[in-house]
Amino acid sequence: MTTHPSKRRTLSVDDYVAGVRAGDRATVARAITLVESRKAEHRDRAQEMLVRLLPHAGAAHRVGITGVPGVGKSTFIEALGTHLTGQGKRVAVLAVDPTSGRSGGSILGDKTRMTALGQDPRAFIRPSPSAGTLGGVARATRESMVVVEAAGYDVVLVETVGVGQSEVTVAEMVDLFLVLMLPGAGDELQGIKKGILEIADLLVVNKADGDNRERAMKAMREYKSALHILQPADPHWTARVLACSALSRQGIDQVWETVEEHRRALEMARIGDTDAFAAKRAGQQVRWMWAMVRDRLMAALERSPAVRAEAGALEAAVATGETTPALAAERLLKAFGVGE
Repeated sequence: MTTHPSKRRTLSVDDYVAGVRAGDRATVARAITLVESRKAEHRDRAQEMLVRLLPHAGAAHRVGITGVPGVGKSTFIEALGTHLTGQGKRVAVLAVDPTSGRSGGSILGDKTRMTALGQDPRAFIRPSPSAGTLGGVARATRESMVVVEAAGYDVVLVETVGVGQSEVTVAEMVDLFLVLMLPGAGDELQGIKKGILEIADLLVVNKADGDNRERAMKAMREYKSALHILQPADPHWTARVLACSALSRQGIDQVWETVEEHRRALEMARIGDTDAFAAKRAGQQVRWMWAMVRDRLMAALERSPAVRAEAGALEAAVATGETTPALAAERLLKAFGVGE
């Protein structure tokens, strides 16, 4: 007798941990749904599960991928993913898309376009939560990384679909941040902000085939020149610029070789008693802790009845110039119970 999906058995934390550790895809998917949930009772169970999975996570390559619209990001991810599964690696693709709740986003479309990778038993593709703030989506993505790593995935590709701050957020949760570019860069660097280039570990000019080949080589030279005048994202690594054709799979192997070279370089560099790779991971964890503190405090402040009672009048007073933002902030903090 077939069980109706709505009557699925509720899994215990033991069930989640055992299923994830066994690499059961259905349990991995349900575990990620649990960490995405905003319900308090789910959050408690998710944290208990994550604490037990954490010792089994951390061995994977974590690669962040972003790119301008039309750069062929889904084609590139599929090409890289199938290249890796062809080497026997297990690959998980996660997305950070804070815009999806408003616009419908593009990651679901990307998932349907990545047909070969989506059907590969060694691959796991997970769209971002369907709605939420960047902080909420980023939290779910970070915790999903723990789940898929504990399930034995060797490579985690984190795609950023949104723009601006989402790139910085993704760079803070991965080992290497890869920016995809188009041939024919132009002086405007295709609208990519200087800040994005500053956090890039690897720039890859895609669609470097056919008539685009010469333009791709010219774009590579321009990006190399641009990177020379910027502070490197990591003192132990000089950002590289490569070219590839995701459609014809040319240059994909070189991209992955560079990802591995980056990890080796950081593992060989020393920072005190540890290597630069471990220090980077540790620093990301500590900064993530404080980000969680800020998010939880802000959520608690916004839910406070005392703050809500004062907020409207204070916003109006600030807007009309009757009081300063600093004084209004003090009033709200006092209402929340912070301050003298």
